[in-house]
Amino acid sequence: MYIHLGNDYVISAKGIIAILNIEPPVSEDVLDIIEIARDKKNIINISSNNKEKALVICDDKIYMSPISSFTLCKRVFKYDKEGVDFGQI
Repeated sequence: MYIHLGNDYVISAKGIIAILNIEPPVSEDVLDIIEIARDKKNIINISSNNKEKALVICDDKIYMSPISSFTLCKRVFKYDKEGVDFGQI
């Protein structure tokens, strides 16, 4: 199953490790994750005008999404409730 992250970005739900809220206030730990990902050039900001709301950590990249973490989690769990086996995607 695939999840729309905003601004025409769609990723496989199978690769998602975590979805974190990055709306203020943001914890130091989350800021450290973002800084490390930027240093490694492993982060993709798909938001425009500094409107990042969620950090989506995947097995290969990290995405900064303009869609709230709550909404993204609902999308992922919607497919889970429908009986989608993420291990088979």
